[in-house]
Amino acid sequence: MRVLVIGSGGREHALVWRVARDPAVGAILACPGNPGIGQLAQLVPSAMDAAALVALAVRERIDLTIVGPELPLSEGVADVFQARGLPIVGPTRAAAALETSKIFAKAFMSRHGIPTARYRVCETEEQARGLLARAELGWPVVVKADGLAAGKGVIVAPDETAALEAVAAMMRDRRFGSAGARVVLEECLEGPELSVFVLSDGERTVPIGTAQDHKRVGDGDRGPNTGGMGAFAPSPLSDASLHARIIREIVDPVIRGMREEGAPYAGFLYCGLMLTREGPRVIEFNVRFGDPEAQVVLPLLTGDVLGALRAAADGDLRGVRIGVSDDRAVGVVLASGGYPDRYEPGHPITGVDETAALPGVVVFHAGTAMRDGRLVTAGGRVLTIVGRGADFHAARDRAYEAASRVSFDGLHMRRDIGLKAVSITGNA
Repeated sequence: MRVLVIGSGGREHALVWRVARDPAVGAILACPGNPGIGQLAQLVPSAMDAAALVALAVRERIDLTIVGPELPLSEGVADVFQARGLPIVGPTRAAAALETSKIFAKAFMSRHGIPTARYRVCETEEQARGLLARAELGWPVVVKADGLAAGKGVIVAPDETAALEAVAAMMRDRRFGSAGARVVLEECLEGPELSVFVLSDGERTVPIGTAQDHKRVGDGDRGPNTGGMGAFAPSPLSDASLHARIIREIVDPVIRGMREEGAPYAGFLYCGLMLTREGPRVIEFNVRFGDPEAQVVLPLLTGDVLGALRAAADGDLRGVRIGVSDDRAVGVVLASGGYPDRYEPGHPITGVDETAALPGVVVFHAGTAMRDGRLVTAGGRVLTIVGRGADFHAARDRAYEAASRVSFDGLHMRRDIGLKAVSITGNA
């Protein structure tokens, strides 16, 4: 099978890495890819619009295309592929609205009785000011940009002053561009967070793991939100009973509701949940694999993963199962100094090849590039170092020991990734 993976980050490297281990794969192409992906796949330069990607898939006789990031999905790449009869893993533009519009997602959940936080939609800054003055959602309050903001368009405001500043930054200053033209104000839920992943064919779903990520830039969940500073899998918070409840109350209603509304959902579905006293509540949906969650979930999947992806693209997951290893995985993101704000790219990176050769360790590239024959930084999140072990303590030790061997100017990483898992399980 000839496979095309669209994207250039750590999630796409993890997808390529997992697909490369399937005996059915004949060749892997990546567009645009990165230096790490280039060790496993043929990198193909191409424009990233849907028409150019379709032309690439036709020219290269691709049997299956897997979309990594959300932006091509928001622009309708799956629609164009499907119209040409080309198998693709990823939802249509209409179905991708679950992520591309927080307002759509909240209204959809209301229509279909899917548990989530109370909310209000603000079309103008004046409307938001009025709602905040009445404090009808209580304090703290969550301010969310409606559109795509690279995982950074969410601010938890402890009081009215902070909330007004967040609204002004989004709606007046356009910190997140057009994504902040409208905002959602949401009550702040309390409880631990859990990420649940399934693969859907538009009607059926197959579970593909759980994880917990670390969004804040600093230890102890301090500082601004980022695209993710690390993750661990599986989540020790999820047992068979809770998982069954999440499928029954959240996943199944999403797939059924999207189908009833004329936008069947096929592809990866990421459910970001808060485990409250009243039960699981949806914080957000992502219409693709998470990053950095993909880097810890995918190495644990067993069986015919590529076959399952093709079955999802073909609209028939009947009888398909994906296994999950009993191992644990901890992934630590090595970020550029200054991330998630301004950072300086182009710093040489050392120690990557030696680190990748360590047992129980995988190195996934995200923001890297080759310059004059040297590997250099080229993004805010540069690498994800994944340690795997029989328990979280062993996986965490491997990840951090490996991370200590990599070096570049300004390197920053959290030192507490996976500690939550160790504290919950006592190393299990």
